[in-house]
Amino acid sequence: MEIYIGSTEHSVLNFSTNETFSNPCVEKKDGHEDFYNLAQLITGLIIYPIVCFFGVIGNTLSLIVLSHRDMATSTNVYLSALAISDTIKLINDIFYFLCVLLLRTGNDDDKKIITSFYPFAHYIFNMSVCVTAWLTISVASERYIAVCIPTKAKEMCTIARARFVSTFVFVFMILVSIPYALRYKSVETHVPEFNTTCYTVQPGILGMDEFMTPYTWVQNMLRSVIPFFILIFLSSSIIHVLRKQRVKGKKFSSRNRITLMLVAVVIFFVVCIMPDALLSLFFGFGYIDENNFNRGIREITDSLLAINSAFNFVLYCTMSKIFRQTFRKIFCKNFTKLEFQGASERLMAHGENGVSVAMRESHSGNNNRDKNRETFV
Repeated sequence: MEIYIGSTEHSVLNFSTNETFSNPCVEKKDGHEDFYNLAQLITGLIIYPIVCFFGVIGNTLSLIVLSHRDMATSTNVYLSALAISDTIKLINDIFYFLCVLLLRTGNDDDKKIITSFYPFAHYIFNMSVCVTAWLTISVASERYIAVCIPTKAKEMCTIARARFVSTFVFVFMILVSIPYALRYKSVETHVPEFNTTCYTVQPGILGMDEFMTPYTWVQNMLRSVIPFFILIFLSSSIIHVLRKQRVKGKKFSSRNRITLMLVAVVIFFVVCIMPDALLSLFFGFGYIDENNFNRGIREITDSLLAINSAFNFVLYCTMSKIFRQTFRKIFCKNFTKLEFQGASERLMAHGENGVSVAMRESHSGNNNRDKNRETFV
């Protein structure tokens, strides 16, 4: 989510009460205004509200399920932290939707609020994406250890270590991203010659500083480029080992099915972050020599990041049996009761003591869930 600002000569966020072509508050045309407006319309007013609404609900449900005592594993600590960072980003994107809506329908007071909000949104966006990227690396690294170096897994893949790493990622990225909070500021400018008042976003304390250019490139590397290449290596290594271990005609074990689910989470992240990584690596779109074409492209790449933040719940539900079981246990208690009664009736039909055998089945199911939980490393 970004409402982009141009160079020191021009500002992207120009709101005027009396705009004319020669008005210094009006940004110069570059021929790509229609493309940028269309991209902003589709992403800001259509994609973001849909993705964010379902994404926040899905991440909240994921957090509840992953925090259940039956899911107390190191991997789920990372996934819980990932759900929190994704939710922070999606809430920030909801505010972007409101900003775009106000830009097209609001008055000057609304536009003043938007320019005041932007510097903080810029910080939250970059911080949350960095946190998500490195938590995804943490998940992939743990699965790499569990699959490729299994002798070290019990020692290294612990809940305490996962909590420490997750906390460190949050704290480190919050601190490292602070310059983004100081990069821009909201400015109100009155131009008497045109009887015009402009509400603009301009370079702040660090925006004009020589420090900001190299810092932005380093942050781009941390946010997308480095995670992209690390995750490609880890995912390909895990898939290679799983293919070697698999026996023809046999299904994957519970642990390997969980690993495949986590690899799917990683691959989906890689696909969504790849355009942002390529733009940051080769072109620096959105940060250097910005124009409306670059902003339109960045609208598209940022919407992919929002989709990534909203999609993990779907992957968990479709690929993890233990996640579905725990979800039913928490939210569908009546379903569990009906399942028990159905087992009892089936056993009674075969001339057995339905209650006692159903209780044994229930106990066996609990043991199986415990085994599954142990393998959900």
